[in-house]
Amino acid sequence: MYLPSHFEETRVDVLHQLIREHSLAVLVTLGAEGLNANHIPFEIEPAPAPFGTLRGHVARGNPVWRDFSKDVQALLVFQGPKAYITPSWYPTKRETGKVVPTYNYIVVHAYGPLRVVEDRAWLRELVERLTTRHEAARPEPWKITDAPGDYIEKMLGAIVGIEVPVARLLGKWKASQNRPPADRDGVVRGLSETNDADAATMASLVRESANS
Repeated sequence: MYLPSHFEETRVDVLHQLIREHSLAVLVTLGAEGLNANHIPFEIEPAPAPFGTLRGHVARGNPVWRDFSKDVQALLVFQGPKAYITPSWYPTKRETGKVVPTYNYIVVHAYGPLRVVEDRAWLRELVERLTTRHEAARPEPWKITDAPGDYIEKMLGAIVGIEVPVARLLGKWKASQNRPPADRDGVVRGLSETNDADAATMASLVRESANS
């Protein structure tokens, strides 16, 4: 990933928080036929330091758990809020006209060796954690125990665990840090007037970058 220093985010707790909030990753592996991408929700465990461990699962029928290179680290991409930035929001446009459109976004890239886990207890614990987290906001959260026990056992037999001890963790927070203060203020105003959740979040991120 191209990562200019002014867009780089290195705080591990901040990177882990983005993973928790945007847990559906693109898992990129190298297989017999080349690069392969799968979209999988992951849990981040802070241990071991410094970068922690990512855990998820795939369908047993998905060849990714059999067809991957043990010599090439897997890449997991977690995409956070993003927003189109029009140059019309920059005062610089009126002053010089020397501006172009861009996108602001935040993203985390995690690298590490892929490990396969078939232990039923490990899988059940992972599925329970994933379910608890994603159901937490619902008025009547669904629980694994809501389904018949034999059915859950059958479903656990149909999945395989994926574990990635994170060897490298990169964060890119592209939030108009390379623009002068007046342009950043214009971006905040423009995004704040856009009826979009990502735009509202990005406005806050641009505001924070201006104050850091």
